[in-house]
Amino acid sequence: MKTTKGPRTIFACQECGNQSTKWLGRCPECGNWNSYIEEQVRVEAVSRTGARRVSISSAQPMPLAQVRFTQANRLRLAMRELNQVLGGGIVPGSLVLVGGDPGIGKSTLLLQLASEVAGSYGPVLYVSGEESVQQLKLRAQRLGIEGDRLMVLAENDLDGIVEHLEKARPMMAVIDSIQTVFMGNVTSAPGSVSQVRECAGRLMLLAKSSHIPIFLVGHVNKEGAIAGPRVLEHIVDTVLYLEGERHHSFRILRSQKNRFGSTDEIGVFEMRDSGMHEVSDPSRAFPQDRSLSEVGNVVHVALEGSRPLLVELQSLTTPSRFGAPRRSVNGIDLNRLHMLVAVLERRAHLELGGDDVFVNAAGGVRLTEPGADLAVALAIASNKRNRPAGADLVAIGELGLSGEVRRVSQLERRLLEAHRLGFKRAVIPAAAEIRDPELSTMTLCRAETISDALESCFS
Repeated sequence: MKTTKGPRTIFACQECGNQSTKWLGRCPECGNWNSYIEEQVRVEAVSRTGARRVSISSAQPMPLAQVRFTQANRLRLAMRELNQVLGGGIVPGSLVLVGGDPGIGKSTLLLQLASEVAGSYGPVLYVSGEESVQQLKLRAQRLGIEGDRLMVLAENDLDGIVEHLEKARPMMAVIDSIQTVFMGNVTSAPGSVSQVRECAGRLMLLAKSSHIPIFLVGHVNKEGAIAGPRVLEHIVDTVLYLEGERHHSFRILRSQKNRFGSTDEIGVFEMRDSGMHEVSDPSRAFPQDRSLSEVGNVVHVALEGSRPLLVELQSLTTPSRFGAPRRSVNGIDLNRLHMLVAVLERRAHLELGGDDVFVNAAGGVRLTEPGADLAVALAIASNKRNRPAGADLVAIGELGLSGEVRRVSQLERRLLEAHRLGFKRAVIPAAAEIRDPELSTMTLCRAETISDALESCFS
């Protein structure tokens, strides 16, 4: 004999997905305030023995040796930057989540991608839950897209979307965005934890069973993370973030998770009136030749995934007119700057306690690796001493709390990129091993401590 329970009410955090039987002002998991929303969930029918109803899947186990997959299965793109971020192309049956700030260019990039796949491989279905088909047509005209095999659909009901996908069987699908899609049998509002989780789960099963690659657009919250529960990022195969400052033309597509390729890969694009355009040589695009010889500017060679990238780091120090000096950053971690200022004061005897310190990574680039420590410290010292580091110098190294310059990964690869672009000098860790004969023409200033680096840079 079976008994059926009706829907019950729970409260779910809209940031992390934590659930509670009562409303909480502050989430105990993520610490956000006023993020709990009441939702109704349905309970499955169970028997007296506690056995739940199960569905029988048509999938059968098979030996791993018999599974066949080659790189030829991927849909390779003419957009090389996007190819690199995806790990060599679009994998059939993959579920890709694309996030970014509002207006950063997510829909523009995916519409261009859909147009390319439609022209090269077959029909593509672009589903918009926020815009009408007329609005999509206006964007396509601005981008110069006129594709007969690019189908557009304005729909929010997931059942209708799945029906169209199963009927059309496109080569690729785009859902813009996952927070606007809803399932009728889930009582909560679109964008809630239950709706996002259930919709993403069903789309994942559809992608795997039909081998249709599906791209999901995800909104971001005020902290810059994908809005909704963290389980959304665990469901999908790949998570891509489109970064950049809205007042800069450059955009960086960064891979945070990729089951089919390397993580932390980046693709660099430039936003123009005609859409997203690839930047073939980002190392030449970010540094500006006119400003490299100015006081307070030092070039660092960052390693984003497998790509070395030259970034211009700018600093400004000025006496503070208030009691507590300011520390402001753009593109690097603020806590890292506090540490570097303390190291410069204690180990290099640079008096910064009464100065406001500003650091900027030019071009809207965001650096997370500690290998940029040395370049930031030299940029601050250059401004404080009012002496330029030189337009032909790059700095690569991590700083420890005792002032030592520590080694970084793949130093030779970074130096080769700097050498290719005409840089003649490099301040590097003293313990670094350089074997490539091509680097023999560069002047390598080896520094054991930050004091040695300052002496070799400004002597």
